[in-house]
Amino acid sequence: MSKRCIFSALSLVALTTFSYASENTTAWELFDWMDASLKGEWKLSDADHQIGTESFKHKAVLPLVGTDTTAMAFKLIGGDVTIQEDLLPNTTKQMVTMYHCKDIACTNLKATHYCSKQNQPEFIANLHDSTPNQFIFDCDMNTELCQSDEDHVHQIIHEISADGKHLKSSYLAWKDKKPKSESSIYYFDRK
Repeated sequence: MSKRCIFSALSLVALTTFSYASENTTAWELFDWMDASLKGEWKLSDADHQIGTESFKHKAVLPLVGTDTTAMAFKLIGGDVTIQEDLLPNTTKQMVTMYHCKDIACTNLKATHYCSKQNQPEFIANLHDSTPNQFIFDCDMNTELCQSDEDHVHQIIHEISADGKHLKSSYLAWKDKKPKSESSIYYFDRK
């Protein structure tokens, strides 16, 4: 088989997978993708790999950059139906996010982010745009905080590399009902 045919076949598989994920993702599928891809401990990438962000320069974060210290961890809790994310553990900027079913039928995933901004925005999974390598959670506009002028994280996006060894986590902030230019974006490597 020629390289062109192989590339075409791989492109078709990738396109089919993307189309399926974009149109047919269920909450449980997204939960399983997250668990399989994110579970475990992550360290902050070197400063050279913190591309397009200044988040790593925060005084609580900078000492972790490029070290083998755990800077992010994901684990199953609550009878394996909740994913706990622990961001920047043992620092003054430590935050936790819990991902779990929104309701008993698990029609969608909900996330609650316990933020260093001293608030707790709630999110709903974006099942349409999430894929096996990108998990998107949008602020739940049915909650008071997401509709407010208060400075808060308005979207969480986790992007895992194809080889599963690198992670980009974005905590996109809003204030006065519009995006802020200074959001927290971190690059991690699997420990």
